[in-house]
Amino acid sequence: MHDSTIDTDVLIVGAGPVGLFLANECARRGLRFRLIEARPGQSEHSKALAIFPRTMEIFDMAGLVDPFLRAANRVTSVQVVTSTKTLAHMRFEPHESPYAFVSMVPQDVTEKLLVEALRVRGGQVEYETSFASAEQEDGRVRATLEHHGQRFTVSAAFVVGCDGAHSAVRHLLNLPFEGAEYNDLFILADAETNDALPADQLQLCPSEFGPVAIFPMSATRRRIVATVERAESDAPSLEMVQRVVRQRGPAGFEVRRLLWSSYFRIHHRQVAQLRVGRMFVAGDAAHIHSPFGGQGMNTGLHDIWNLAWKLDFALRGHASEALLNSYSAERRPVIAQVIETTHMLTKAMGTPNKFAQAVRDHVIPMVSRLAPFQHAFVQRLSELGIAYEGSPIVEGAGKRYFDDFIRGGNGILSRFLLMLGSDAKPIVVDAAQQLAAALPDVLGIRRVQHEGTTLVRPDGYIAYESKHSGMDAIDSILALVQAQTVQTPTAETERSAVA
Repeated sequence: MHDSTIDTDVLIVGAGPVGLFLANECARRGLRFRLIEARPGQSEHSKALAIFPRTMEIFDMAGLVDPFLRAANRVTSVQVVTSTKTLAHMRFEPHESPYAFVSMVPQDVTEKLLVEALRVRGGQVEYETSFASAEQEDGRVRATLEHHGQRFTVSAAFVVGCDGAHSAVRHLLNLPFEGAEYNDLFILADAETNDALPADQLQLCPSEFGPVAIFPMSATRRRIVATVERAESDAPSLEMVQRVVRQRGPAGFEVRRLLWSSYFRIHHRQVAQLRVGRMFVAGDAAHIHSPFGGQGMNTGLHDIWNLAWKLDFALRGHASEALLNSYSAERRPVIAQVIETTHMLTKAMGTPNKFAQAVRDHVIPMVSRLAPFQHAFVQRLSELGIAYEGSPIVEGAGKRYFDDFIRGGNGILSRFLLMLGSDAKPIVVDAAQQLAAALPDVLGIRRVQHEGTTLVRPDGYIAYESKHSGMDAIDSILALVQAQTVQTPTAETERSAVA
């Protein structure tokens, strides 16, 4: 039963891709939410572009993937190339995922698809509504919002700031944004080009003049990101982009017309914690980094996927403090790794040092042919390698899990899934069934044909895994579930689990 003193379960500040995804997750889970956005409407520019395989799996589990598949240009290889030679050509086809490609979907299209999905689910965006302040008291957050100069108060169980790099929520929480600014000025240009480059290939172009990345939206439309020494006008001109591409890009590639261009500066920063009481930050409000690697929006969407089920548990009265705290504990190491990877890539691609350039151009062709390097490259870029080992609510490696049973938006949703193997003896099956019966809103059981026991979280990551289905596995699962929930199994169930 909802608290009658609370207007909404989750107040979401910011309706970019991250906030829209959280709103969709709230709607899918039957949670009350309000989604506010200071702008009068959605983005009209492409901005973030690449959607990686694990994010597509997440969209699949959330019941959102089909329109993205229809909209996407699929990239299956990455080329590292200078103006004179190819240094590396690596396939991007992670066979462990059904989405063995990078999906190129402009951000304005991503937002449009998420808004449409939200409307189908009965939700909406409250535009021209900004977050002014908030106070936490009596198990809720009293937030002051402003719409057309009029202020009003909303009472929410939780507030999530998805309001970008200049986040009002982060500033209110006084969370330091630790890191530094890159000295370089970046240009971003969406352009019509010739068809000299394959539509399914992404190019990374190291250069002494600064790096360039070329992302294909189609055979003749591309996103170009590069560093430049200084701005030459209010926005990068066609002549400027053509000059940068001729100087640093692949031979034969031509930019013919600009569709949109902009200058921007970027930082590599993150907050020290993602939660303060009943308020959270996600996406660019919590972390920003170099655009090389295309990880920004994906990382923010993964923040929400990690957080949404935990808020769901809390709103249904099941989440312990340990579960809510795990959002920060699990996501911060992932964010730190993304920042490190993109920072190293940016520095290596654009080093002005002649010796470092020579080493780079000599080493890349050698290491890029090595199978371990190719595997590590794909795992990190695809985000399929994200895992939560070391999490306080995980026992083991915390790796990704994905199969047909949890696809389509109606999979495990708001419960852990205990996968019980064919080697489980009757006493083990009975103990598992009693545990699930004692926690019907928290735990479900599925029998599988292979041996072993696996506990899968509602976000498709493995909380516990054993090669055998014995009572020790049930005991471990009981302990994990007890640590994360406030609902305690009956004494009879506990005796059965340890018998």
